[in-house]
Amino acid sequence: MIFLALAGVAVYALVKVGKRASQSARQATARLATHVNAMGTGDAAEVERLRLDLRREVSMTRQHVDAALQQGWGLGDLPQLMRELSQQADVHDTQLGMYAQQRRVSPYVDHVTLDRLREHQAKLTAMCARIRADLLDSQVHHASTGIEELHARTELEIESRRRTVDPLDEIDELYRKTMQERRDPS
Repeated sequence: MIFLALAGVAVYALVKVGKRASQSARQATARLATHVNAMGTGDAAEVERLRLDLRREVSMTRQHVDAALQQGWGLGDLPQLMRELSQQADVHDTQLGMYAQQRRVSPYVDHVTLDRLREHQAKLTAMCARIRADLLDSQVHHASTGIEELHARTELEIESRRRTVDPLDEIDELYRKTMQERRDPS
């Protein structure tokens, strides 16, 4: 009985691992197909390049937001907006994929839909770029505050290490010079 139970658990675990592996393999195959199709010419290849560009922009932006979250920055609703933007980008990626597939199979071109897909892709990538620019601006501002503080502390330390001139020594030096000038009237 115990042997059968262990065998059942093992089979269940293998099925779960197999499903995850096949899902990962399907995703990798789809990505590879997109890269290969993007190397061609024509509308379908252009749409595949739009898909790759959108994926790259969303991925970079997500990395920037995650890094800012890990550093403890107050981002407000930005993480939620990033999730929504990612979901919308996934929907748009699917639409681009369907258009590219349709374009490769059918000789009939729907220019209106292609223009709308381009417009949507441009808006999504512009949003990603604006988010990254804002995060970079915040990071630069945060770093500049630290730099200014460090600069001020460095200046204070350097100033405190300088040898101060004793006013009595200056007076003595001036007195010696004056006496020497009186002796040497030349």
